[in-house]
Amino acid sequence: MLSAILVMSGLAVFLGAALGFAAVRFKVQEDPIVEQIDAILPQTQCGQCGFPGCKPYAQAIANGDADINQCPPGGEDGIHKLAELLGVEFRPLNAEHGEPKPKSVAVIDENICIGCTLCIQACPVDAILGAAKQMHTVIAQECTGCELCVAPCPVDCISMVPIAEDVATWKWKYPVVKLKVA
Repeated sequence: MLSAILVMSGLAVFLGAALGFAAVRFKVQEDPIVEQIDAILPQTQCGQCGFPGCKPYAQAIANGDADINQCPPGGEDGIHKLAELLGVEFRPLNAEHGEPKPKSVAVIDENICIGCTLCIQACPVDAILGAAKQMHTVIAQECTGCELCVAPCPVDCISMVPIAEDVATWKWKYPVVKLKVA
């Protein structure tokens, strides 16, 4: 019994060391410019740019396969930041991919919802809670306003409500530093 435990422990240590070595030896280095581009993008994962999410779009921009002006949620401000980062000329938003809209959040009319789960399947950020044949609701803080949940809803119970701009929802240019008052 004791020898079996020792053999299993030794095997676990050996395999752990082998996996640790492999992780260090075969680590794939990502292009830092992709990370910088992705940080500028709005992370709505809406697909309006023609890519399945912000990270693939960032990769395409870095590879030269996509232009910097394909992201309607990022708007003109995002295009300016991307142009500055990449050292390219600013181009206005390509209308082929949509137009900038005010930030909004999905709201489900719970009296109409039939619990079909199509909206849950369509949500790229898992901002919708619910179960089959049960009422669904949106976690407003997680919703990116991508509108991907609206089209699959068979009973049209989802509407996009613009978020009022106030102190709580304003995007500050600089991080807020909280000072301790002694």
